[in-house]
Amino acid sequence: MQLKIVVILFFCAILCFSQNKPLLYGLSDVPQSLLVNPGGKTPYSKVYGIPLFSQIHLNIGSSGVTVYDIFQESDYTINIHISQALSQMDNRDYFTATQQLELLYYGWKNKNDYFFSAGMYQEFDFITYFPKDWAVLAWEGNQNHLNRIFDLNEFSLSAEMLTVFHVGVNKKINEKLTLGGRFKVYSSMFHIKSTQNRGTFVTTLGDGSQNIYNHLLQNADVQLHTSGMATLIDNENTSATEVAQAMLGRAFFGGNLGVGIDLGATYQINDSWELSGSVLDLGLVFHSKDIKNFRAHGSYNLTGINLLFPALQEGETTYEYYQNLEDEIKNEIPIDTLYNSFRTFRPLKFYVGIIYKNGRFLSGDDCNCLDMDSGISEKQAFGVQFFGINRPKRLHYAATFFYYRRLTPFLAVKASYTVDDFSYSNIGLAAVTDIGKFNFYVAVDNLLSYSHLTKANLVSLQLGFNLKID
Repeated sequence: MQLKIVVILFFCAILCFSQNKPLLYGLSDVPQSLLVNPGGKTPYSKVYGIPLFSQIHLNIGSSGVTVYDIFQESDYTINIHISQALSQMDNRDYFTATQQLELLYYGWKNKNDYFFSAGMYQEFDFITYFPKDWAVLAWEGNQNHLNRIFDLNEFSLSAEMLTVFHVGVNKKINEKLTLGGRFKVYSSMFHIKSTQNRGTFVTTLGDGSQNIYNHLLQNADVQLHTSGMATLIDNENTSATEVAQAMLGRAFFGGNLGVGIDLGATYQINDSWELSGSVLDLGLVFHSKDIKNFRAHGSYNLTGINLLFPALQEGETTYEYYQNLEDEIKNEIPIDTLYNSFRTFRPLKFYVGIIYKNGRFLSGDDCNCLDMDSGISEKQAFGVQFFGINRPKRLHYAATFFYYRRLTPFLAVKASYTVDDFSYSNIGLAAVTDIGKFNFYVAVDNLLSYSHLTKANLVSLQLGFNLKID
């Protein structure tokens, strides 16, 4: 059963990345742009998302190493490639994955010009930091690292899958200001977290009486919190169908629940300049169902093993050195299984953008030239966006420069250049088409990497289908 769970998590992870959506932010041609800024503009009266297809978001990223770095064909062996990768990475590097699938989405504007939107989407989010010191210890051993302190705090990971139910409201307050908010209910399917671990390990020279080296694990306190996993892992006879049914039940308010809000605003400084910003997932999840936590704590000093060579009688076995050592370590550093509830904060995200708009696009016979809001939209714009997300160890951030162009009444594009932890050459492109009431969009980041995906630190794709009534 453990293998089934690992396989499920693996396939979730390979479809995913970070939660930044630079091409979707501020792109009011796409109704789902309200999910990254609930205070964005809404130039339509009704929106119907095509179920399961209105937003598909698939990304994966690594800030320190690529597949090519390890498995490239060269005159060097794979061991050399691994050693080189270890030397280039540090404990600030990380691997992260996010996948989102919108199940339902609907939006409408009432007679008082309040735009309401509601829906639900499924999300998978994963991040783990690279434990540089421990990777070096495992790869090179401790002989060349005497007196080097290895910190258990380097182990930090978080993974969760949940369903988000949401309802939002957006209102143009006056000619300059638009405000919006969104209330969310989270239904967690499973959660795994191991952060804020403590303790050190060090190898020193011994006194020579028992061993050449002393190995000291001091003040260790390592914790692993899980919810939604125990009943699936503990029962080895659980089938894949039963796992899917359990996950489906938890997706619809059967899991651990939480609440959160999104807030956003857009301010029209003048005819050309526009400022916007949003705060997303200001909330938390309360874990009280199907809890199973683990904690290992204590200190242990291994000064050596006394080897005994007694004369064995018929039927006797040798002295069980390693079994006794394992028992001694378990006695000094016990692993406790706990069932206490816990809570987790959602990864808080924020966007800030400033845009300069230039030119107007007239949509033809449908245009009422006496009404500047009817059939007329900005022809082109460019600006800068900033993104940040709170993660277990630090704030991760990105800056995006973009250019938007409406090519025809039914086709618009947005090109972007993003600088973040993953790349300094991330060029993205989004295209939005409106054919009658049918709206389709596709956005791809890091276009330069698609000629050789194994060299990419990140790969990202977003697309969706809607029915949009202007």
